[in-house]
Amino acid sequence: MAIQSSIVTRDVDKLAAPTGNIYETVVIISKRAKQIAVNLKEELNNKLAEFATTVDNLEEVFENREQIEISKFYERMPKPTSTATEEFLEGKLNYRYRSELDEVPEN
Repeated sequence: MAIQSSIVTRDVDKLAAPTGNIYETVVIISKRAKQIAVNLKEELNNKLAEFATTVDNLEEVFENREQIEISKFYERMPKPTSTATEEFLEGKLNYRYRSELDEVPEN
């Protein structure tokens, strides 16, 4: 089994092309990555909640193989930033710029 490299060289010009600005691209990708991370964390917590026990018996906690397998599965998944970058490069992300009408007035 080959281990995939977590470091991928990206062409900055290719990343910046859709927005015209690399910093705008980074903001779009980071916001999407945060959405993905929150969803994955919620999903993982829901699955692990099924194994929650009220007993503080360490032996039971360490022997729960199914819980360990679920955790390992999520550890092996691609990182949210990698997923968000791929989505951006494939044109799967919808984004828009705030207009003056969208701005929230300060009180």
